[in-house]
Amino acid sequence: MNTFTKRVVYALLAGGFALLTGCTRHSKSEQYYLIATNVKVPYWQTAAAGFAKAAAEYGVTAEVRGPNGFDPQAEVEEFRAMVARKPAGILVSVANSQMMTPEIDAALAAGIPVITVDSDAPESHRLYFIGTNNLEAGRLGGHRVAAMLNGKGNVVFFSNPGEPNLDERLKGYKDVFEGYPGIKIVDVFDIKGDSGNAMDKAGEYLARTGAQRVDALICLESASGRDVAEAVKRVHAQDRVLMAMDADEGTLNLIKDGTIDSTISQKPYTMALMGLKALDEIHHYPVKPLAQDYGLDPFAPFPAFIDTGVALVDKTNVDKILSRMQNADK
Repeated sequence: MNTFTKRVVYALLAGGFALLTGCTRHSKSEQYYLIATNVKVPYWQTAAAGFAKAAAEYGVTAEVRGPNGFDPQAEVEEFRAMVARKPAGILVSVANSQMMTPEIDAALAAGIPVITVDSDAPESHRLYFIGTNNLEAGRLGGHRVAAMLNGKGNVVFFSNPGEPNLDERLKGYKDVFEGYPGIKIVDVFDIKGDSGNAMDKAGEYLARTGAQRVDALICLESASGRDVAEAVKRVHAQDRVLMAMDADEGTLNLIKDGTIDSTISQKPYTMALMGLKALDEIHHYPVKPLAQDYGLDPFAPFPAFIDTGVALVDKTNVDKILSRMQNADK
């Protein structure tokens, strides 16, 4: 038997043994973390399901961490604590880019792969971003609102100013509204991470009359849509345009009953699923140096951005989305 043949036989035997013993490159000792901005909202619970799905497929350990309410400082502290555990990799949705950037860079310098999801920190050396093109999400919503208003009316926004993804969505809406001189943005309300604040403020907006009347209420984050809808119901103001964000079951049912006009659906499940698999690949096939600005490198081993897509959900397609959601685990 010649040397080449021996090598082939040994390789086949080794592969067969691995299959028989169930041996893979993965191990439960490999720990991955997803750091979310608010683990209590349905959006992040959907992401957690995708994260867990990927972990189960690969036979690794995964955990979602983060504050129970929108708290950028608490998120930074949670990220820092998970870095200290020296995990195989971290996904993070960035509540405040300025605060999180040095933490991401420190993690990479320590040899821990970091990928951003949902909300980016482009100033950092994060390896890349997986999520929504938030500028396009805002433009998609802007075109819908402009059409529903026939190009004229007063508009208010509910947001967490300073959160990168929400700021990009706002810019997308503004880009569209620049083409409609009859649409005026009268306020961008800071809900301070509490959708209850959005409900209270919505009541004030809906009480305005005459030239001060608010014709459209736009929610840039997922939780406020349902609470603003409650304010609309209380004063029977279904003649106003209410635009939500994300596709949790409560929001979808409010589209069905006509309280919410439509919502912009993202794919948090997909972001987390793809994110863990990407981190696993980097963990097993390390790139050196890890702490480098690959965004400027034309020969980078990573993309700058993976767009997971958005869609407009209204009465014409809401039943299809609800059915898919209700049968997801069957």
